Amino acid sequence: MTLYVYVDNSNLWIEGMRFSAVRKGMAPSLIDAMKRDITDQSWTYDFGKLYQAICPDDEKIGRSSLFGSRPPANDSLWDLARNQGFEVTTFDRNSANKEKQVDTAISTQIMEDSYEHMKPGDKLVLISGDRDYLPTIQSLHRRGFSTVIAFWEHATGKELKEEPIIYQPLDDLFEYLSR
Repeated sequence: MTLYVYVDNSNLWIEGMRFSAVRKGMAPSLIDAMKRDITDQSWTYDFGKLYQAICPDDEKIGRSSLFGSRPPANDSLWDLARNQGFEVTTFDRNSANKEKQVDTAISTQIMEDSYEHMKPGDKLVLISGDRDYLPTIQSLHRRGFSTVIAFWEHATGKELKEEPIIYQPLDDLFEYLSR
């Protein structure tokens, strides 16, 4: 079996900052933090530890891809991700400073990999809780590929926590993943 790993960086980072804000007492609950858009801007995660947590040493990795918005020139985190073996794909934000193209790019790469590289028994690991990925996951399932969703409990769509999807919450790994 080979793992194919795809990370929605912005989704992971924003919801991790929200989780951190609640842990630091900046908001009384995750629901409150989401309603009032409260995040801990100082929080970030370690790409290498994320990779270790979701990709066991004994598993063969077919691809590890990290997607997100183009970072500022002085942002070293993307270089750290490259050094940990991630392929990095970034996109410019639109004129309203909104992230565009990331979810579609991830879904496209997943589908391309499923037809061009994956073999029966291979597994998709997706680090995102966005329900927009559900049609892609359902297509893979119909073709015999299993999916692991690893993401923050509060920000994972309930459909992504149901069988046949294997759901792995990141909440218990917060301290381990934090830089």
